[in-house]
Amino acid sequence: MFTIGVLASGKGTNLQAIINYIKEENIPIKIGIVISDNPNSMALERAKKEGIKTICIPSYRYKTILGDDIEKEYVKVLKENNVDLVCLAGFMRVLKKTFIKSFPNKIINIHPSLLPAFPGLEAWKQALEYGVKFTGCTVHFVDEGVDTGPIILQAVVPILPDDTPETLHKRIQEKEHIIYPLAIRLISEGKVSIVGRKVYIK
Repeated sequence: MFTIGVLASGKGTNLQAIINYIKEENIPIKIGIVISDNPNSMALERAKKEGIKTICIPSYRYKTILGDDIEKEYVKVLKENNVDLVCLAGFMRVLKKTFIKSFPNKIINIHPSLLPAFPGLEAWKQALEYGVKFTGCTVHFVDEGVDTGPIILQAVVPILPDDTPETLHKRIQEKEHIIYPLAIRLISEGKVSIVGRKVYIK
């Protein structure tokens, strides 16, 4: 059984999409643990409803990263739960070198833009303000930069003349909920390889 660990800070909609996909497709993937830095995260509640193991490990000292001791605790918990792949699903902390080296090429993230365009926070707002005609979402491996790792899958979303940040974000999320579970499945089936910055899918 291929086991994933999910890190989430907020509503957990991508976590729910992963849960639903595993059930609907009846594939041999198990969510071994859901970890949140936010005790009020809806992701924890979604996981508990499904009988998935959860833990909250807050990091109060910093807003954008985990403290070194806290990061070690995350790594310890993930390894104790025999995680094959770490999936960031709205996790609002940047992982540092120690964490990334503990899971080489085994951490992925979903980002709401067509990377490398519009990295960082509220990418849909960045796209709307810039005036591009298309944006989308990207599943990528996590490296030591911010949203800079090798790209696995992308989906395109057109920007409509009357779009607001809310309407655009909603349509991007609909695509996220399709490509993120698919990327996890492809990795679990051994169909994804990395050569330099390029990701190849069999």
